[in-house]
Amino acid sequence: MMREGNVRDTRSFEKRRVNVGYITKNLGRYLKPYAALFVLIFFASLAGTALSLLGPQVCGMAIDLIEPGGGTDMGAIAVYAAVLVAVYIASGILSYLSSIGLSYLSRCVIKRIRTDIFARLLSLPVSYFDDRQAGDIISVLSYDLDTLGESLANDVMMVLTSAVTIIGSLVMMLVTAPVLVAVFAVTIPLSALFTAWLTKKVQPLFRARSRKLGQLNGFIEEIITGQKTTKAYNCEEAVISRFEDKNKDATEAYTVAESYGTVSGPAVNFMNNFSLALISVFGAVMYMRGVIPTVGKIASFVLYSRKFSGPINEIANVLSEFQSALAAAERAFRVLEERPEPPDPEGAEELSDVQGNVEIEHLSFGYTPGKVVIKDFSLKAERGDVVAIVGHTGAGKTTMINLLMRFYDADSGTIKIDGRDITKVTRASLRRAFTMVLQDTWLFSGTIYENVAYGSGDVSREDVERVCRAAKIHSFISRLPDGYDTVLTDNAVNISKGQKQLLTIARAMLLSSPMLILDEATSNVDTRTELHIRRAMEELMCGKTCFVIAHRLSTIKHAKTIIVMNEGDVVEQGTHEELMEKGGYYAELYYSQFDAV
Repeated sequence: MMREGNVRDTRSFEKRRVNVGYITKNLGRYLKPYAALFVLIFFASLAGTALSLLGPQVCGMAIDLIEPGGGTDMGAIAVYAAVLVAVYIASGILSYLSSIGLSYLSRCVIKRIRTDIFARLLSLPVSYFDDRQAGDIISVLSYDLDTLGESLANDVMMVLTSAVTIIGSLVMMLVTAPVLVAVFAVTIPLSALFTAWLTKKVQPLFRARSRKLGQLNGFIEEIITGQKTTKAYNCEEAVISRFEDKNKDATEAYTVAESYGTVSGPAVNFMNNFSLALISVFGAVMYMRGVIPTVGKIASFVLYSRKFSGPINEIANVLSEFQSALAAAERAFRVLEERPEPPDPEGAEELSDVQGNVEIEHLSFGYTPGKVVIKDFSLKAERGDVVAIVGHTGAGKTTMINLLMRFYDADSGTIKIDGRDITKVTRASLRRAFTMVLQDTWLFSGTIYENVAYGSGDVSREDVERVCRAAKIHSFISRLPDGYDTVLTDNAVNISKGQKQLLTIARAMLLSSPMLILDEATSNVDTRTELHIRRAMEELMCGKTCFVIAHRLSTIKHAKTIIVMNEGDVVEQGTHEELMEKGGYYAELYYSQFDAV
């Protein structure tokens, strides 16, 4: 869930106008490797546009050959007609080639941007994902980049060629009948002022539309992931109601943005038609007064005026799409600006030959300023010790794991492994020293063998089978039609929750890390399986320092040290027997789970 500060920042961000310079600069970096191709495409389009500008001039020359009293040179007109056909065919071929080239260029650029965003996401700290919905992040990689790609393939070159057409047509109109150009001195400023006002109005609307669609995607992703819970609690109607609210918000944002964005097309089209009407009237008057010598000149000017006003109308019609692409591009490039995890300090050493001795001194930490989660926490664990951390939900147990792994850095205090401050060693080597088994299982689409061997490099089938036997899941795997080659799909919905957990436990057993973190690792298995797993863990993880977070206190009775936390403070510490004899907070927790004791 997004924190309050992030929500305020997002809303203030939406009210700002899109920074076109910022987008152009970033987009230019991705276009630079394809500069030669872009120039080639541009000149092909430019040549096609230039050829199309010859058409009105040829038409006017052919019209001037018509004699009212007869004697028209049909041979000359046929030549002009042939030239006109050749010009438009060549122009069409060049335009087609430029469109194909731009489509290829767009795919290449979007591919690079998507790759860079995905790589940046993997480098970002855990806090970034804690503050955002997964669906909103996915929306950037899919919807926003698709929108930008479509704009690159269609709108950008259209705008460039339209600009060339407008300028070329204006030059030809000045050459053909400069007196009629005065008509545009009235209509063009009106169109420009209206378009500028509309652009300022719609930019925040399209940014808001992207955010609402991202929120909708995030909600959909949540519901699809938790569909079994929704059905189990008969919450379909409530979920549909919430979806309708979010869908309504997204639809309204979309409608408002499109309503303002699409109004420019009809408005500019009206101004263009008004210009054409004025040109026709004044052209006739100028011809009758002898200011314009021939009807062919008027015909050529009218055709050029259509070429002049047509691109303006096209630009106005794609204004909404262009604004949407700008908002999408800005969201994508903002992700690339997110700060990755702070780099390792200069001179940071590799954490090697780890024995597993952990010492925590006066540790304090809070996720947000003023809200301390861990207060002055100290702990000492030697190699081979099993340290259990217990307490009510929100007591700070998982936060301790986040600090040990440096997903977050402590506000004060130190954590040392084998006497070395973990802030002075590389994160990669620190995390390699730990193996984690979390309550939330994560399995990817692949075979069972690949999932168990994940993170262990090249391991033999025998090693995988060995740990699966120890985790008491080998017999289940053997009964599957393809055994260890069975493909897990859709987050492994074809196996049970407990079996997923057993696979992740087997994966952890396969690693040779000197320290182990178990965060409610046996929460999804039955009591008998839990007993087998604990015995297997004791055998296979002998000599490793283990940190166990558990709500089921029966699983940590044999831990050497039990840390009892409450609201960030260590309230008790000792063995199970010592804490039970004390009759304090731990004993209260224990008896609350075992009323019969």
